[in-house]
Amino acid sequence: MNTSPPPADGPFPSPGHDHAHCVETAIARAETLCAVRGARLTGLRRQVLELVWQSHGPIGAYDLLDRLRGLRSGAAPPTVYRALDFLIEQGLVHRIARLNAFVGCDHPDAPHQGQFLICTACGGSAELDEPEIARAIDRRAAALGFRVDTRTVEVTGVCPRCQAA
Repeated sequence: MNTSPPPADGPFPSPGHDHAHCVETAIARAETLCAVRGARLTGLRRQVLELVWQSHGPIGAYDLLDRLRGLRSGAAPPTVYRALDFLIEQGLVHRIARLNAFVGCDHPDAPHQGQFLICTACGGSAELDEPEIARAIDRRAAALGFRVDTRTVEVTGVCPRCQAA
């Protein structure tokens, strides 16, 4: 069951969104979850997670690397990819295949396989966690004799802010 509070202004942040508080909350939640799970959220992993959340939208590994080099001059691609692998394994970030990018997870405290709304105008995304969608996929796959390993749904469209612009 998801115990994380939804973003106060909905899945697509509004212009008045308190981004600093959002990032702080995500990092604090990650630290707590890793401590409970006995997983090591090293300084590097924490920095990568913070950079993902600071983008507040999908961000590519090489963009993360560029930003990380501002904090750690010796950062290299394997450094970022290892950190991202850990963060994905812990459910703290998701990979959005369509964009080849990563985004912070809104519900890291509960195992799930997300559904994402991706804005084709601004590149922003919103994570959904709709169990009915997952069950429908599993039901139809089982009827076809297909074993589901993972299910990530990526839906493209236009976010409310871009529609209003």
